[in-house]
Amino acid sequence: MEIDFALILVIAVIVSGAIWLLDSLVFRKRRESKGVASSREPVLVEYARSFFPIILVVLLVRSFLFEPFRIPSSSMMPTLLVGDFIFVNKYVYGLRLPVLNTRFVDIGEPKRGDVIVFRKPQEPHVNYIKRLVGLPGDVISYRNKQVFVNDIPMALEGSGDAQRVQCGQDARSRPMYFDGTTVTETLDGVKHEIYLGRKSDYPSAYLDKVVPEGHFFVMGDNRDCSQDSRIIGFIPEQNLVGRAVAIWMNWDWNNSSLMWERIGTTIH
Repeated sequence: MEIDFALILVIAVIVSGAIWLLDSLVFRKRRESKGVASSREPVLVEYARSFFPIILVVLLVRSFLFEPFRIPSSSMMPTLLVGDFIFVNKYVYGLRLPVLNTRFVDIGEPKRGDVIVFRKPQEPHVNYIKRLVGLPGDVISYRNKQVFVNDIPMALEGSGDAQRVQCGQDARSRPMYFDGTTVTETLDGVKHEIYLGRKSDYPSAYLDKVVPEGHFFVMGDNRDCSQDSRIIGFIPEQNLVGRAVAIWMNWDWNNSSLMWERIGTTIH
């Protein structure tokens, strides 16, 4: 069962705030009228008064500014590694109500090439992170492992040298690999490295889709190891969470160690 942390925070703010307010308006006066001995604040009220502002600040920062996420899979390698802890900008695409995720203030719009966090359409409680490839109205094609936007090929550069590429884990949580290559893709001026499997081993299915209004098309940078819009479909605008902006920590689970070089890395 997935825990909705935003819902927990909202409930905690409402409950602690209500206890503190009710005591301030009603019960404190009753205690004071009975004398000094009985005017001492109950433990419940003391906790509510102490924690309410802290919980409120956490809720506001997490809902409207930045939210931390952990990368659990290899679908965005080499941009993001398993074990990366990232910050997601929550206001860049507009302010949204906590829990409901309804936008009530427009600030900016998603751009092609952004690395975005969104709620999976089939499982809204599950957060995914992918690269935004298609905007509303775009015709997205995928031919011979190359993305075409409105029939314009997105540039691929690189030697295509063979290397081992991680793709998921086995039943014992050990990394699995395939033979792939690293190339640089450019989406509207945004350059980033992607992994591609060998065409003979991982042929790409022909794709040609029009992105509906109010939706987006996303793909993982680990192209042959990503459950993205090729599988889960288009992403509704209301499912957007924010844009990934930086890595604040990485924990290498296999070696139980920190990867210091990842800390503070900007996500492009």
